[in-house]
Amino acid sequence: MEASPSPGDHSSHDTTCRALDHVIWESLNSHHRSFAIGNDLARRYPVDVAPFAAMTDMSAQSTHALRQLLAPGDHAVLFTLEDLPAIDGLEVTMVKDLDQMVGPAIDDTPANPQIIQLGASDVAEMTALVRLTNPGPFLPRTMEMGNFFGIRVEGRLAAITGERLHPEGYRELTAVCAHPDFRGRGFPRDLIRHVSRDIRVRGETPFLHVVSENTAALTLYQKLGFVLRRTLRITVLRRTA
Repeated sequence: MEASPSPGDHSSHDTTCRALDHVIWESLNSHHRSFAIGNDLARRYPVDVAPFAAMTDMSAQSTHALRQLLAPGDHAVLFTLEDLPAIDGLEVTMVKDLDQMVGPAIDDTPANPQIIQLGASDVAEMTALVRLTNPGPFLPRTMEMGNFFGIRVEGRLAAITGERLHPEGYRELTAVCAHPDFRGRGFPRDLIRHVSRDIRVRGETPFLHVVSENTAALTLYQKLGFVLRRTLRITVLRRTA
């Protein structure tokens, strides 16, 4: 399902493959290096930033290193090109297909003047909205991964979208959600365009991940010009002992 490279642009295509095929690993080894916990075999984000972890390969040494990064009961979320092997002491609690889509999501549509940048004082409301709508994990320090924006209606937080993984040359959109009371107003669409424009201004490419069975979200992203790059596997692991 991977997009074909442009003729004569093999170097650029190879860089894209490294950055997006192993997006968590590349993020932890580039712009998010300051968050990285682990070594050259396995790395993870701090538990209050993001649940994501990655390995350099599927060898026994790497899977052992991953297990060592988790305390009993801890969870880790991995994006991989193929199913993970069985790992002693780690229980698989979820496996699904995950579509990786690349922008543009940029056009001449005027920006929504209601959009504001969110900060630390908004985290409690953002957390409540994410719990209600379940667009993906949002933890106490997730906002440190990038910029987050929202729309308020009569003081209530109606919708949010922000930035998460950050491999070289790319920025992931995340936490795309709207409160049920304010759906149908196009707020997620406006926020995706706004965040995508910011990413493009910085000379980077917006991308996102969506569980393949979420057809409503896929339809929205396609309308905004996002195209499927490839389908990954998302696996949630829990250390049992």
